[in-house]
Amino acid sequence: MYAIIAEGGRQLKVEEGQQLDIDFRDLPAGQQVTFDQVLAVRDDNGLRLGQPMLPAASVTAEVVSVSQGPKLVVQKFRRRKNSRRKTGHRQLYTRVRISKIDIG
Repeated sequence: MYAIIAEGGRQLKVEEGQQLDIDFRDLPAGQQVTFDQVLAVRDDNGLRLGQPMLPAASVTAEVVSVSQGPKLVVQKFRRRKNSRRKTGHRQLYTRVRISKIDIG
């Protein structure tokens, strides 16, 4: 059984027990998160598609931890001007474990 959810401007295919990184949310570890924007669900009875969302379906996940993504190096350079700037960035992510897919 899997579901396709909309989260943070992206569509994610999730299964029960799967861990995934979503955009940062300031939540403590162990707290439940519910995703209500379910686009499709596949189970033993077949595929159910929403138009665009399934009205009663939801996906419940548990917050595991907060992590950082890889370091991105940003360099700005202007030729012949002796102007250089180098900065870095690390995006924060919240790691969640999918605990339940509810069709409704």
